[in-house]
Amino acid sequence: MNLDAPLPITSRAATPAQARAAATESQGISKKIVAATVAGNALEFYDFVTYAFFAVYIGRTFFPASTPLGSLLLSVAVFGVGFVSRPLGGILIGAFADRAGRKPAMLLTIGLITVGTLGLALTPSYDSIGLAAPIMVVLCRLVQGLALGGEVGPSSAFLIESAPPRQRGLYASWQLASQGVATLVAGALGLVIIGTLAPAQVQSWGWRVPFAVGLLLLPVAFYLRREMPETLHAAPPQAGTVGMKGLAKQKGVIMLAILLVLGGTVSNYVGNYMTTYAIATLKFPPLIAMGATVMVGLATLAFSLLGGWLSDRYGRKPVMLWPRVATAILIVPAFGLLIDHPTQGTLLAVTTFLAALAATSGAASLVAIPELLPRGIRATGLSIAYAVGVAIFGGTTQFIVTWLIAATGNPAAPAWYVAGTSVITALAMMALPESRGRALD
Repeated sequence: MNLDAPLPITSRAATPAQARAAATESQGISKKIVAATVAGNALEFYDFVTYAFFAVYIGRTFFPASTPLGSLLLSVAVFGVGFVSRPLGGILIGAFADRAGRKPAMLLTIGLITVGTLGLALTPSYDSIGLAAPIMVVLCRLVQGLALGGEVGPSSAFLIESAPPRQRGLYASWQLASQGVATLVAGALGLVIIGTLAPAQVQSWGWRVPFAVGLLLLPVAFYLRREMPETLHAAPPQAGTVGMKGLAKQKGVIMLAILLVLGGTVSNYVGNYMTTYAIATLKFPPLIAMGATVMVGLATLAFSLLGGWLSDRYGRKPVMLWPRVATAILIVPAFGLLIDHPTQGTLLAVTTFLAALAATSGAASLVAIPELLPRGIRATGLSIAYAVGVAIFGGTTQFIVTWLIAATGNPAAPAWYVAGTSVITALAMMALPESRGRALD
């Protein structure tokens, strides 16, 4: 694919009048912009993370094994498969967004996530169709990963390009906050399903209900995105800041951005794994364990917005860095407390603590990276950094921590993994320049 070749729609530079009109339009419908972006992004992540919450049940349905651990390992391994296609989605859809526009790219990701989710909801069990069942699940996860790999870059670029200069952090924080909305809704629905259905019903068909609900809401997100304006063409790109040449000039920023994603994604996916961890390792009842998911969603929603607001007030670097340092220092003692006192209160407290620190730091990171990239590669650069970081580290997190717990017999193994990756990310954050107040392009 030639990333340097412009599409016809971008071959004409916007006139000053068009640029002013685009700026006026984006400021005049800012709430609608946020609503459309958040709705689509939240639903895409909702469909993706729902798999993680019901990994135990999905493993039994599609991946029968001689032991429960074997079934769970197969299930979380296929959860990781959804990350394999993320870099490809980041490159292809990110480049499409930088050439054709943010809006068509985000409409494309909605279409792809619909296909993947429909397949997961309708695939028969292994007992019904044999080996075809896990193969279909793998293919659906690949499509979902392709969509999410291409979602974050265009939607984040859209948010900061639409925002007033002094509120870019708050606007961009809705990218991560929408993931909190997704986690919250998925967790709440999981609580309802597990609380009202018998265990056999949950295993038989109940886990499919959240995917069906997501399918019903996806047309709403598609409609909202169709009504969005376009921000790519508000100003012409500068020479040398598009395509492969532009990416090559920014390779240092992109490499540091991948390391930023490392700590955040490991923390996020350990947080999302807490329901499975509570059931499989700490032996909590499923209904109580699902409460951890709800707390992850609430904390991510609230602290993402707080992190975005703080980054507008105090700068991107301190808001990125200090929560990550706190995570590295405190996460192991927090898990030790949970293991020594395995109560519902400590489970919810530790889960909330981890999610709050990750969301505060992550919100500042997701605005800093696109601010440091020029408009012509903003979506592609962020998509690549996010998709590669999440594919390598997020896609393997749940499998690694499940294996570490089994191999070492240490239930605190996830905490040590989070602490180690947080140190690496903190060093990368120190190397990035401050971007608050930086003029885009």
